[in-house]
Amino acid sequence: MTRNEVYKEVEGMFGVVPSFIKAVPDSSLEMEWQLIKRVQFEDGPIPNKYRELIGVAISAVTKCQYCAFFHTEAAKLNGATKEEIEDAVRYAKSSAGWSAWLNGLQFDLGQFRSEVLQVCDHVRAVQAGTK
Repeated sequence: MTRNEVYKEVEGMFGVVPSFIKAVPDSSLEMEWQLIKRVQFEDGPIPNKYRELIGVAISAVTKCQYCAFFHTEAAKLNGATKEEIEDAVRYAKSSAGWSAWLNGLQFDLGQFRSEVLQVCDHVRAVQAGTK
């Protein structure tokens, strides 16, 4: 596709061609646009609302203001509530905190994996009513 053809698709979808897309070099513009459409907007195994909530959580951890704004607004467009967005950020905060703790203190990975599997087996048994 030519730059103008990509711009026509972008404008048809967004109503405007954002400056960050205009800055993409000709050599990769079509590829980047196709990737944006597939990953960010097409239906997949995870519904778009939940993918955007994942994006909110990731951007909170990476501290990217651009991504945080984009994914928050996209999550809202896909039906996410203020409470769901807050929950995604709270989950990211908890997960990142535990990651820092485990990695920083260098817990034994083999033991950690074994214990997680043991916990999962126990929870499955409780859910099945066998414990």
